[in-house]
Amino acid sequence: MGYERTTQPAPWIEVIGWLSLSLALASAAAILYDVFVRGYRQKMAIMNLVYPITALYWGPVALWFYVRHGRRQSKRKIKELGDPDPDSMPRWITLSKAVSHCGAGCTLGDIAGEWLVAALGLTVAGGSLLADIPMDFVWAWTLGIVFQYFTIVPMRDIGPLRGVWAAIKADTLSIVAFQVGLFGGMAIYQLVVFPFPLSKSTATYWMMMQLAMIVGFFTAMPVNELLIRKGLKERM
Repeated sequence: MGYERTTQPAPWIEVIGWLSLSLALASAAAILYDVFVRGYRQKMAIMNLVYPITALYWGPVALWFYVRHGRRQSKRKIKELGDPDPDSMPRWITLSKAVSHCGAGCTLGDIAGEWLVAALGLTVAGGSLLADIPMDFVWAWTLGIVFQYFTIVPMRDIGPLRGVWAAIKADTLSIVAFQVGLFGGMAIYQLVVFPFPLSKSTATYWMMMQLAMIVGFFTAMPVNELLIRKGLKERM
């Protein structure tokens, strides 16, 4: 362990970073407004959080997906139009919902892990990357299982202990796949793209984390498809 010296990015990159974060926060706020103020609460309560959290890294893309495909599964829309059949939906829609559900827990865990490493000043081999990875993974796995628990228990109507075990079986591989993509993205921007360690207090760092999370989203897709096909994870 030791002290990691960090450098500020170029001003123009920082401007782009702030723009990316602003769009993400605005998208998340728009979803929260639609859900809790306009009354489009999801049939599956945990999705009220999944969609705005997904917007923290997908930005306007998550907002579009929510308006186009997420709002339809709100209690209000189901009352008007009936409950949609997930088996009749295009595969990419149900798969994206499954990954976003896993990714939401991972995203909160990664944010918590990153700030905890920064607050504690943890470094390995003169940098924070090797300290970030285990810390992020522990938090991401824990919160990912919590999110999956609140999906499986109401859908399967099972008890708490069985629910925890079912959540672990359903989402551990998905979380690992998401984190592998995320950590790969982190390694690229920390070791290749920037020739100096970025401070976690910069918008550029968190814009790069957004991109790394998007990589994780795609690396988790084939695993989620397999879990759904094997019946370990529900079609959403």
